[in-house]
Amino acid sequence: MGTEADVKYAALLWQHLEAEELVGNNARPLEPFFGGARPHGMILEIVAQDLSVEQHTGFLVLKRNYSGEGVSVEEVARDRVRFLNSITVMYRREKGYDPDNQDWFWVKYQPDGSLFRNPKNTEMAGRIMKGPSWEQSGGCIYCHASAGGGDYVFYPEIHVPGYSPVQ
Repeated sequence: MGTEADVKYAALLWQHLEAEELVGNNARPLEPFFGGARPHGMILEIVAQDLSVEQHTGFLVLKRNYSGEGVSVEEVARDRVRFLNSITVMYRREKGYDPDNQDWFWVKYQPDGSLFRNPKNTEMAGRIMKGPSWEQSGGCIYCHASAGGGDYVFYPEIHVPGYSPVQ
């Protein structure tokens, strides 16, 4: 994670997310709901859709994560900018990107599109963090591998195209 190629791809992905009005100053509002947990915010907005980046169309799961003093569904709907903490993304890259983990590309953005850094000061983009335990990985892949169904998605209403759930 955090390689030069990962960081460059995260910047390219952000541009496409802005063009789709999913992030940035012109982001279209979604329906906020209570349902988050650490490390995401307590209030979330989620979108799941196909997204084309260059010559590849992949499946996107994007969370806008809201937290802070006084956060509630009502307050987020009133003032998204005040409570927006981060934007986390799972994007299904081309076949072979990370076959061990369903080819997901992970990224954690600041509200302005810059990347968060982990405690080791590595930018959080790419294979975040690929390790056998929370202590060794502490990241997206380890946590989302426990989602059930084998698709790394915690929300049963989100169906990853072309993926058959593990029974």
